[in-house]
Formats: sequence, structure tokens, C-alpha cells
Amino acid sequence: MSTTATASPITTKPTSLFADFAAATPADWRKAAEESLDGAPFEKKLITRTYEGIDLRPIYTREDTATLPESWPGLPPYTRGSDPLGQRAQGWSICQEADGTDATAFNAALLSDLKCGQNAVSLPLQPAVRLGLDPAKAGLPTERGLALTSVNDVDRALRGVDLSAVPVFAHAGVAAGAVTALLTAWLKIQGRPATDLHGAILADPLGELVNAGTLPVSLEKAFDEMAQLELKVRTDGLALRTVGVNAALWAEAGANAVQELAFGLASGVEYLRALNARGLTADQAAPRFLFTYALGSNLFMEIAKLRAARLLWARAVEAAGGAAAAQRLVCHGRTTRWNKTVLDQHANLLRTTTEAFAGIVGGCAGLQVGTFDEVIRPGDDFSRRLARNIQIILDEECHLGRVVDPAGGSYYVETLTNELAAKAWALFQDIEGKGGLAAALTAGYPQSLVEKTATEKMNAVETRRDAIIGTNLHPNLREKLPAAEACASGTCGCCKNTKAVAVEGSITVKRLVPRRRAEAFEALRRRTEAALSANGVRPQVFLATFGPRKQHAPRAEFSAGFFAAGGFEAVSGKSSETPEAAAQAALASGARVVVLCSTDDTYPTLVPATVQALKASAKPPIVVLAGMPATPELQKKFTEAGVDEFIHVRANCAKVLAGLLDKLGL
Repeated sequence: MSTTATASPITTKPTSLFADFAAATPADWRKAAEESLDGAPFEKKLITRTYEGIDLRPIYTREDTATLPESWPGLPPYTRGSDPLGQRAQGWSICQEADGTDATAFNAALLSDLKCGQNAVSLPLQPAVRLGLDPAKAGLPTERGLALTSVNDVDRALRGVDLSAVPVFAHAGVAAGAVTALLTAWLKIQGRPATDLHGAILADPLGELVNAGTLPVSLEKAFDEMAQLELKVRTDGLALRTVGVNAALWAEAGANAVQELAFGLASGVEYLRALNARGLTADQAAPRFLFTYALGSNLFMEIAKLRAARLLWARAVEAAGGAAAAQRLVCHGRTTRWNKTVLDQHANLLRTTTEAFAGIVGGCAGLQVGTFDEVIRPGDDFSRRLARNIQIILDEECHLGRVVDPAGGSYYVETLTNELAAKAWALFQDIEGKGGLAAALTAGYPQSLVEKTATEKMNAVETRRDAIIGTNLHPNLREKLPAAEACASGTCGCCKNTKAVAVEGSITVKRLVPRRRAEAFEALRRRTEAALSANGVRPQVFLATFGPRKQHAPRAEFSAGFFAAGGFEAVSGKSSETPEAAAQAALASGARVVVLCSTDDTYPTLVPATVQALKASAKPPIVVLAGMPATPELQKKFTEAGVDEFIHVRANCAKVLAGLLDKLGL
């Protein structure tokens, strides 16, 4: 006899671990945050104002995105990606660029890179080539680029490269038709079909106009050739994008994200109109566009920028009559040179990693990561390998491309995307109201806006409100700078071509000059390095400190960092109790600059007497006071006593140090 026991099901009542706690609201969080600030203003301490005019808050909630329309990857307006599978479908193109002007050396570097993980060909063209001129006669700087003017030049640059296996990417200015013809002619000689050529050979006359300051042909002729190339590519069945919008040019000159978006959009709309006037509909023309954006180190801003770009382009193409398929924006990302440094150059690896991450998460179809030493010299095998492997690691080890729209649903990113798009659309409408981008460029309007923004950014760096680690903050004074001629030769990619192309009948506008935010401090370091080479010692500043450590340490440490940013060496001795002792120690050091370091309360007594003793010497030093006097009257008193300069957190460090070097005759 057997018995079967039937177990009774065990049921559990779901419980919430937080059932006994009231749900926190944003108001509760705000109250707690304000209490922790000990009376300091919430807006001043926890709200960050960006160069785009956007206030970044410390916390975002569901309510911030409640009014935003629902969107999905692969569906209009494509904010969350142009493809429903994102980069899971085919990944992104690792589109590194080999430096140099010699086609044979370029070919060797390219073949090596293609064997080591690169999967696209980037063809850098010399300025003369992009303008449709003969490089030998144009008299323009070669920069880093190839002089592709014949099939033989193409053969030297691309010999051994299978163009059916890898896409080609090139900004071709007003010469896209000529460059495309050279590449297809080379393929024909190789016995290969023209359809092997795919990728992007991009005509971008407005981009080349603002980059060079002039065009050797009229815009109307450039637009005619753009339309002719589009029709030929369509007839020949080439999978080739032919219209480029190099919005990155604006960022390299110092533009903020809103300006980069707006001017890029205005350029694209101008091209759509021009092609439509030549018989091409938005449905025919828009799928041939490729936008290029610079990628900076503000991670979430860059991610939101690329998402906003898709939203803006979809809206513009829809307004032009384009169907949903034509509204998809495809973009290429390039890590910016704006924030790269000559000093502490390996820190550039960290910057480019952040920027590459932003480009991938933001949805770039192609990505170029600059080498860590690109603002110093052409990249070699080592620096190119590091740059390339940043992308490969993010792909194959971090699996970043396997997630569809990683930023989607983030209250912060979604809100920031919407705010960027709204501001960029408003600026775009402003440009449209001035007759479009070409007319605005002729009047110099976009250039003036960018120049103003760049000046604001530079001022923040020069006052050290914006930190550049290793340059204006925590510099390494033992680091030896590369020779000045390495940057001035024109091979570094950051030197400025100020020579205009004089062609009768061409259009001329104010040129957009690329800049780097570290330039002012690098110039200071070159001056102090020259003094070191000539004299065997850096310019020295003596920190004259008074009283116990707690009295002088904060300003002494601030002063040491302030002067180190310009390559000065700070020296100090035992803290002094009297003005006479401080002056004696300062003069004994032999330093030509003396910084008085104490507190505001002690300065009225210490400063006049110390300065008097210093200025009475046979070789009176330059006297600097650490701290800004509380009142104009007190500042006047100290100045009349002989103080030459005041340094404080609001002082323009770069300009103050440059002025001191001038006084020192260095």
C-alpha cells in the first residue's frame, strides 16, 4: 500500500521593503539640499549655467519629461536613433586618419591600420585640393593632407586597398566631383567596377567658404556641380553620400553646442534648397547627406547634441516635403582639437576616450578619434594605435554598440536634448530671417557669435574657472615642451592659415579660425622655457609669508599654483613676523617677483611697510599682493604704497602672468 503526499502550494504576500517610508518628492529633496548648504543660495551652488545658456540642475525627474512626445529608435523624428537596432545592426565605422602629405607614406600607414582593426578609409585632402586648385600653384599651406590631383596620386595613396570592402570618407569642399571622378577612374584601371566606391565624398561649399574665407567659384556654380554629382552618382548606382555639412568647423573655432547645431542645420537647409532648385526633391537629396560634428568632453552635452541634431534635421526635411525615410540624419563624429593640449599630452587620451564614448552613445555612424599628440606632430604608429584601440575597446570589450540608445529614457539626457533642440531651432530661424546661411556668412553674423562665445570660453580658462589639468591647473614644471617649430611648421593641425585665396570673381567672407583653449598658457610656458634655456633657471617668485601657517597657507598655495600655470617657480622661506624680516628674506632670495601672502585683516599693517622696504632696495622687485582688497580705497592705498599687481580667484591668470613677463623683459 502506498500513499502519495501532495504538497500544498506556498504563497507569500508581496511586501515593499520601503512600505514604512513616505515617498520622497523633489520638494523634499530640495529642502534637504538647501539645509545642507548652510544658507548659501541653491541657484549659485547647485545650478550650473552652460555656454549654451542652459541651466543644469542637480536632479531631474519624470515630471521633466512628462510633456515630451514619445519616441522610439528608428522612427521619426529619430531622436533615439536612425535605425531601430541602433549600432547592433552594423556597428560604426572606425574612420581613423593617417597624417602626412606624402601619398606613399600615407598608404603604408593606412594598410597597417586596416590590418589592425580600422574598417574605413579617411582621405585628408589639402586645402587647395578642396578648393579645386592646383596645390603646386595655389600657395596654400599643405597642413596634413594629400594632393590628389591625378590617378597616379590616387594609386600611390590607395594601392592595395580593396574599396569594395571598406567605405571611403573625404571632405572635398567644392571638388567632390573631381575627387569622385579620380577614384572611379582608378578603379577602372584596376579592372574594378565603379560601384566598389562607397562611403562619402562630400561637397560642402559653405563649409569650405567659411574655413578658407573665400571660394574660387561662385556658390551658384558650386551648387550646380553638387547637383550634377548627385545625379551622376544616382545614374551610376553608387552607394555614395555626396553632400557634407561639416558643423565641426564651428566647434573648432569655439562655438557652443547650440551654435554648432544651428549653423549645421542652416547649411543643410541651404543645400536642400539649392538642390531642389536644380530639380532634386528632398526625398532624392536628403539621403545623400552626411553631417560631421565635433565631440567635446562635456559627456552628456555631446550625447544630447547628436540626439538633438537628428530631431532638428527630421523637422527640417519634413518641412521641405521629405518623407519619413528621407528625414533620417546620418552623422560622423570627430574628437575635437579645441580642448587638446601640448602640455601633459597623454591626458588627451582621457579626453578622447570620453569623447568617443559620447559619439557612440549619441549614435555616430562613423567615428574618428584624434591621436593624443595631434596638436604637436603627425601621429606615428604608436599614437594611431592608441587612438584606434579606444574605439575597438569600447566596441569589443565594453560592448557599447550592443545597446540600442543607451541614453534613452534618462530624464537628464531627454530634457537636455529638448532644450538644445529648442535653442538651436530658434537660432536657425534667426539665420533664416537674415536670408539663410550664405547671406549671414557674408554679413559675418555667425562668425561674430562664435567669436563672442570663444572669447567667453577663453576667458574662463584664463581665469582658471575652467580647469585644464596639466596646463592651467596642476602643471608639471619638469615637463619639457616640444620644440616651438614643431607646432609652427603647419603640420600640427592647430596652426592658423591666414592666407586668403585671391581669385577674381570669388566670394569672400570672414574666415572661421580654429583655436585651442590652452593656447594662452602654452604661450606663457614657451616664454618661461626660453628663459630657463637662456639662464639655467625659471623665472622665480618669492612667497613672502607672514605669521602662523593657518594665516598664510591658503594664499601661499593659491599663489604657487597661479604662477606655476605660467611656468614660474615659486620659492619660499621661513614665515616672517615683521615686514622688515619679510623684505629681507625676499631680497636675499634674488627673485624678481615677490608675492605677499597673509590675510585681509593683517594687510593694512603689513603691506605698506613691507613694500616700502622692498622698493627701497637697489634692484626693487615687482611686488604682487595675494588677494583683492575689500574696497577700492584700500586697493588705491596699496597701489600707492608700491604694489604692482593683485592676484585672486577672479584675476585673469594668463594676462597677469604675460604682463609680468613683459615687465621682466622675458
